[in-house]
Amino acid sequence: MPDGRGGLPTLQTMALTAVAMCAFAANSLLCRLALNQGIIDPATFGSIRLVAGAVMLALILRFRSGRSSPGPADWLAAAMLFAYVALFSFAYLSLAAGTGALILFGAVQLTMFSVGLHAGERFRPVAWFGLALAVAGLAYLVSPGVAAPPLAGATMMAIAGVAWGVYSLRGRGVADPLAATSANFLRAAPLALLLSLLLAGNAHASAGGVALAIASGALTSGIGYVIWYAALNGLSAMRAATVQLSVPPIAAFGGVMFLSEAITPRLALASAAILGGVALVLSSKSRALRPRRPV
Repeated sequence: MPDGRGGLPTLQTMALTAVAMCAFAANSLLCRLALNQGIIDPATFGSIRLVAGAVMLALILRFRSGRSSPGPADWLAAAMLFAYVALFSFAYLSLAAGTGALILFGAVQLTMFSVGLHAGERFRPVAWFGLALAVAGLAYLVSPGVAAPPLAGATMMAIAGVAWGVYSLRGRGVADPLAATSANFLRAAPLALLLSLLLAGNAHASAGGVALAIASGALTSGIGYVIWYAALNGLSAMRAATVQLSVPPIAAFGGVMFLSEAITPRLALASAAILGGVALVLSSKSRALRPRRPV
């Protein structure tokens, strides 16, 4: 019987992976829903999300068997996590759920590819074509036009993607990723609270907004990461990277179903170019890729 890494993934692994991908897409939906309704400001949403995630991860570690070893403090990782959460929240003031997820995902992958290239990785011709296709798709998505997303929102989401890409790269090879993630949430939360304090004049939050932020932090981030780490035990590095291609489409269709957002021809074409290009790069050199933290 093939194991989860060398052969076909087990039904349990596939189920865990599907739930994890839906959880990550739900982060976009929860944030967009809260901000679109104006029931919470983005700084408060990000602060509550990080605090709730830190509490949930700490509780999970508390009741997990075995000792936790987060390793040495990594304040750069914590700063990147804070930058991702803050910019992610502010970007969704103007971006649709699917568009935001696609820009985020594209920026994360392009950041990782660029770092790999700088570190000496050599892509095959098909990978270069895939990279060019992904960059062209992202450029087309944000280029001026009637259906283009707002430039400010797209820029903030792209920077958020770069921050998450750097954060993910900082976490490669840690002995206990769950403990390290919990520690980074604890360090990033005060930074988010400081931002909320600086922007206190614009702060507002209803019970519904707070509930959505808690759900994003505790459920789709905190518990979502735990499910993802469990799924990684049965996934090869190639499959772990490739399966994240599903997050932007899930977010896009979730936006249609729950937020009444439209899938424009521009978004559909850009999605095909970006996701197809990334898939080409991933498939061309799987040995150079390692499992990544979720987007």
